[in-house]
Amino acid sequence: MNVAILGATGSIGRNALDLAAAFPGRLRITAMSCASQVRVMAEAVRVHRPRLVAVAGPGERRELLALLSGLGVGEPPEIVCGAEGCAAVAAESEAEVVLSAIVGLAGLPPTLAAVERGRKVALANKESLVAGGELLLPLARRTGAEIIPVDSEHSALFQLLGGLSCSGEVRRLILTASGGPFRGRPAAALEKVTREEALAHPRWSMGPQVTCDSATMMNKGLELIEAHHLFGLPYDRLDVLVHPQSVVHALVEYVDGTQSAVLSPPDMRLAIAYALSHPRRWPLLPGSSGPGLAGFSPLDLPGLSGDRGGPGNLSFELPDHETFPALRLAEAAGREGGTAPAVLLGANEEAVRLFLDGRIGFLDIPRLVSQTLEALPAEPLADLAQIRAVSVEARRLAGSLALKFAGRRPVF
Repeated sequence: MNVAILGATGSIGRNALDLAAAFPGRLRITAMSCASQVRVMAEAVRVHRPRLVAVAGPGERRELLALLSGLGVGEPPEIVCGAEGCAAVAAESEAEVVLSAIVGLAGLPPTLAAVERGRKVALANKESLVAGGELLLPLARRTGAEIIPVDSEHSALFQLLGGLSCSGEVRRLILTASGGPFRGRPAAALEKVTREEALAHPRWSMGPQVTCDSATMMNKGLELIEAHHLFGLPYDRLDVLVHPQSVVHALVEYVDGTQSAVLSPPDMRLAIAYALSHPRRWPLLPGSSGPGLAGFSPLDLPGLSGDRGGPGNLSFELPDHETFPALRLAEAAGREGGTAPAVLLGANEEAVRLFLDGRIGFLDIPRLVSQTLEALPAEPLADLAQIRAVSVEARRLAGSLALKFAGRRPVF
């Protein structure tokens, strides 16, 4: 199978490259993109030899060429730049599957480019659905593009439902959340948390934006919007449970009261492999079919009891909306629809950037997002240009509003 990877040097992209290295007979990387992690990209090019690579700009292109020469890569791939380069990777002629793993709204245009061409898209870029779901899903239906979710929660629901549609027997879908590093703490204890504390996720290894979103629980709110678009259910039939062990990834509740769940170790290679291999499953476990994935083992249910050093019995609890208001903010924006989710994303990305730069406090993140949503009322969604413009304005306004937070902590 030929695969193009958008965002090859991020956490999802690196896990996909790990899969390609483990299963060279099943996966061939024909194209990939990165922004500025050129050294990581150079090594990936040396190993996987794609025919097309996209980088941020001419400076990164020159650096990549020099690094490839130093690594002894005699014939470098075609190297293209910028947003047009990412679109070229998404449209690469030999790719049978496009793995969309760029973080942020920058991932939406190339995802749309892949869908326009009717490709199979393994979708890890949640912003494509959050901001552009009203455009992306109708386009996929017109072009015949197949979208398979890569987020562990949506992958679990996809597996349980057998696709993206819910039968009349489904009562509700339940996403699980780890609760992040601050689960159980009161809001007052979060006023002075540090960047390092927010980025210390107890279960998953992710990039700084997604990790911080997990700490605020904005990530789970965005996943609610994703689930609404992917599976076509209203928000009244979508729920979240905090499950700190991250073993149960999602549940489907049926009209007779029974529930089905997907359980697995918290390893993103599982969801990536399923999206790439669907409708089949690859032998990730060691056995007669091969050595399997390095460092991967099946779920040890007896060990979960704690008798053998496991995390203890599986537990579930309701989200703390008062301490983590981002979850409700995201759901409200999703219900509003139109440009509201794009405002939410733009404001949140700017707020997270300001927090990681030490310019605002942790609890200022949802405050900024809330105030930006109030200042920019939702409009009907028309096209990609509108999403870009609204996102830029939301970022600008959030940055301006942040100046008022200097030296004080307003009440949310």
